[in-house]
Amino acid sequence: MDEPQPEAHFFASDGQTPNNPVLPLLVYRHVVPIGASADVALRFETMFAANGWGDGWRNGIYSFLHFHTSTHEVLGIAAGQAIVQFGGGKGRALQVQAGDVVVLPAGVGHQRLQGTHDLLVVGAYPRNGRFDQKRPGEVDAEKAVREVARVPLPEKDPVHGVDGPLRTLWR
Repeated sequence: MDEPQPEAHFFASDGQTPNNPVLPLLVYRHVVPIGASADVALRFETMFAANGWGDGWRNGIYSFLHFHTSTHEVLGIAAGQAIVQFGGGKGRALQVQAGDVVVLPAGVGHQRLQGTHDLLVVGAYPRNGRFDQKRPGEVDAEKAVREVARVPLPEKDPVHGVDGPLRTLWR
């Protein structure tokens, strides 16, 4: 069976948020089925870890605009739903819901605009990245763009592993 292709969204620098003009943000819909007996958060943690994405956490999505200049990030929506602005102030608001996965390339700004009270997100980072968190104005925009360009590609797609669509879409 063929894996469904994720939605791909490109975001260029807006002068404050570096974004990533080369690597698209990927949205995988309905990755994990939502059911009364499913521990969706644990399923995301297990999936991400098996595919080389670690340093995981469980929380929500910050309501302030931020980005990472030295690592990529994956978000698994384990419960609830949210509207998230991706790409900074001139980006795009997307709705995500339980079962979805969002893979953010380094530099892509993100912030929660709205979320249900039960929103639970599982996040992780590829093992070859180095965590940082910046806000617009905290780092020189040109320097941030250069740092983002140096972030290595992940070894595996966090959802489908070595043969997943990320490896093709992020060449």
